Amino acid sequence: MGLFDFARNIGKKIFGKEEEAPAALTQHINEDNPGVEGLQVEVKDGVATLTGQAQSAEALEKAVLMAGNAMGIESVKADGMTIADGSQVGGDDEFYVIEKGDTLWEIAEKAYGNGSKYTRIVEVNREVIKDADKIFPGQKIRIPKSI
Repeated sequence: MGLFDFARNIGKKIFGKEEEAPAALTQHINEDNPGVEGLQVEVKDGVATLTGQAQSAEALEKAVLMAGNAMGIESVKADGMTIADGSQVGGDDEFYVIEKGDTLWEIAEKAYGNGSKYTRIVEVNREVIKDADKIFPGQKIRIPKSI
């Protein structure tokens, strides 16, 4: 699946020291478990490595985004993840990095030609967007191609 890059110095503060990161990220992902079983997380030099089995490509993508949007994580490797239903990562979604001044309404206008469809973006990113009014520059989200 490869490596996903993130902004290391921004995001939700989930852990203090890197040695706390594996347990903290595992707990964080499991709290809103998007459909991952047997999750194991290792972190070294800002790189989080996820292993386990995802029910779908969507579940795997969500786990990657949950880990990567944590402060202190620069990239996420998920080569050790398997996908139970055989779907492919990125099949029906694009990834978008929020920029300064972005709103979900504007992102939906660009993606779908209709800002009111921002609710679909929130829905598919509920694990990383807890409040539609609290997105931040550098945050990476999924944009479904079909709505």
